Amino acid sequence: MKKVIYLILACFCTISGLAQKKMGDPAEVEKIMQNTANFSSFIMASDYEGIADSYTSDGKLFPNNRDIIEGRKAIIDYWTLPEGVSITHHKVMPEEIKVTGDEAWDYGYYEGRTKGRDGTESSWKGKYVIIWRKEEGVWKMYLDIWNRVP
Repeated sequence: MKKVIYLILACFCTISGLAQKKMGDPAEVEKIMQNTANFSSFIMASDYEGIADSYTSDGKLFPNNRDIIEGRKAIIDYWTLPEGVSITHHKVMPEEIKVTGDEAWDYGYYEGRTKGRDGTESSWKGKYVIIWRKEEGVWKMYLDIWNRVP
């Protein structure tokens, strides 16, 4: 019986360790999670203004194999897709979110699918780190870095 209890405890601890870590005010963490979901919706809708509004006024992108991108116009230009290309799936999966006052950070994984002009779809995934800041009471991305993984 004692061995069964230890086995159940070990399984519970393992499962708990795999769960997403959320630290800080739960309401603020939830707002960040909602803004992350909104960002994915903007990406799939090709809503470039919504995408740009997801970043602080001095926000910066750190895309893989590129220079740092900053400024609203540059952010919109980066995210604007060529004619006939669309993102059919975009999902961000935070592993950990930590809120400290008016700043926060999170990291995790993302995945998506792009539909090309010819109708073919390609899948991609990667990892990311985001530094968040409150701007006029709204959580926005200040620094956004990511790169793909195989």
